[in-house]
Amino acid sequence: MFKQQPPRLRLFTTSVFKWLIGVTIIILAIVSWLLIQNTFNMKETRISIPTSYGQLTGILTLPKQHSDKVGLVVFVHGDGPINASYDGGYRPLWEKLAMAGYASLSLDKRGVGGSSGNWLDQTMEDRAQDVLTAIEWARKEPSIDQDRIGLWGASQAGWVIPNIVKQDPDIAFSILVSPAINWITQGRYNTQQEMLQKGYTEEEITARQLYNDQVLQLIRNKATYDEYKLIANKDQLISKERWTFIVNNVESDATDGLVSFHSPVHLVLGGQDINVDVQETERVYRQMIPQSLLSVTKLPDADHSMLPSSLVHSTFKTYATALFSPRKLMDAQYLDDIVQFLNSIHAVDQPFVAHFRFPIDSFLLKFLRKMTQFDPLHPL
Repeated sequence: MFKQQPPRLRLFTTSVFKWLIGVTIIILAIVSWLLIQNTFNMKETRISIPTSYGQLTGILTLPKQHSDKVGLVVFVHGDGPINASYDGGYRPLWEKLAMAGYASLSLDKRGVGGSSGNWLDQTMEDRAQDVLTAIEWARKEPSIDQDRIGLWGASQAGWVIPNIVKQDPDIAFSILVSPAINWITQGRYNTQQEMLQKGYTEEEITARQLYNDQVLQLIRNKATYDEYKLIANKDQLISKERWTFIVNNVESDATDGLVSFHSPVHLVLGGQDINVDVQETERVYRQMIPQSLLSVTKLPDADHSMLPSSLVHSTFKTYATALFSPRKLMDAQYLDDIVQFLNSIHAVDQPFVAHFRFPIDSFLLKFLRKMTQFDPLHPL
């Protein structure tokens, strides 16, 4: 016969068992919620495109259920070493597009993922050529409607997309989110606004601008990296690769290229953007693009990355939202606005409802870190 446990020990054992069951239920509930919130109604396929400079890899996203050909939105990244999904950050928009009857095509930048080369070796024209290569590839895909291939681009893409539409007059539409006009003036604006937000004095801001002007003069003179290091502030040192990238692209200006648009252009601007002077951007776009082609949406509570103002100054809230409710990471109006624009130019008979699910994206938080990183000499 087994010896009976004392009542106090039985009570302790029962309490521990109940506690373990409760903790297990809570963990399972959290995991289930995360899986539900981080799965998306669309079908993703990894792709590889051969080019004369090595392969380009990326992701093609399609509605799970479609009988006819679908439109295509080709994504043009902003600054930085960005992979095809922006570490998961693009997926809420891809899902919206898929449910509206559009595919999405996004590349890994050169040297990122499986793409050959190094994006820091590229000019804006080089970046445009990569996108044009992807579009040429997409036109051969049987599921893509060749008459509904357009572009979505953010920030630095504002210097790339005009190059693309100039060379490909069949681009059906262009969506530009937070694009800058001029590389140099954009950097000055961002420096001032960021320092004001952090509480720097006017004297400190002026001193920083004078230093940046010294660096800019070297850049415009195509000085060597060693010459730059002679005057560089050690806590703001730019890498050698980044220096070359800036030297090759510092004269970027979108103004003249905006006349190349001959199809609908949708401009999306955030009222809380401290990276780009959105008033200047809107003024120049309205000046250079015919009114019949241009539509503008201003989201007063959104920042440069379309984060809502409630998240902009709270790292904890931003991470928590990204993890537990990623579809709410962007401004509430932003995703709907993109779909409304597409519906206004290309009516779709019925929305596509997909049922394909994907596991949680383990790199989503990396996307958030990129969204908050900005250097005045490194425009996005």
